[in-house]
Amino acid sequence: MQAKDSVDVVVRRRLRELRMQRGLTLEDVAQEAGIDVSTLSRLESGKRRLALDHLPRLAAALSVSTDELVREPAAEDPRVQGTSHTRDGVTYWPLTRQGPGGGLHTFKIRVSPRRRTAPTGLPVHEGQEWIYVLSGRLRLVLGERDFTIQPGEAVEFSTWTPHWFGVVDGPVEAIMMFGPHGERLHLHR
Repeated sequence: MQAKDSVDVVVRRRLRELRMQRGLTLEDVAQEAGIDVSTLSRLESGKRRLALDHLPRLAAALSVSTDELVREPAAEDPRVQGTSHTRDGVTYWPLTRQGPGGGLHTFKIRVSPRRRTAPTGLPVHEGQEWIYVLSGRLRLVLGERDFTIQPGEAVEFSTWTPHWFGVVDGPVEAIMMFGPHGERLHLHR
């Protein structure tokens, strides 16, 4: 009985983990597996026992083999591997993994001392941004307002507001968080 309980626990954990990694909702997986959303929700939460006939359907819905669904994943290297990107005078080092499910992404940034003048048209996009200044003085333009952000200060703002950031008088290092829309604007335009 103990072995079955541990398989149940592993499968429950893997169901949710794989679903989240793929950016799928309970509805997406339930529909693909041909089971009720409430059943899948109860399976993930442990409120319902897993039946053997669920395994192949759930594995197929998540695009994995049944073996992958019932075994513990190999221990993942916790280090974030990523290369830096430089765009418009800002270098971005990833501090979080870029999973397919979207969500917030965190970067350490370095703003070049040459990035001093805001463009004529300030960008606007969906989402929120958060910046924490580590060193230097950051210039942040939000609509008609102009701010100087000192080391140790953080800002959070809606990116529906026209915005731009640069330097006041020298390089700036900061931690920046933004969602997928901000990532596309800053890194992939």
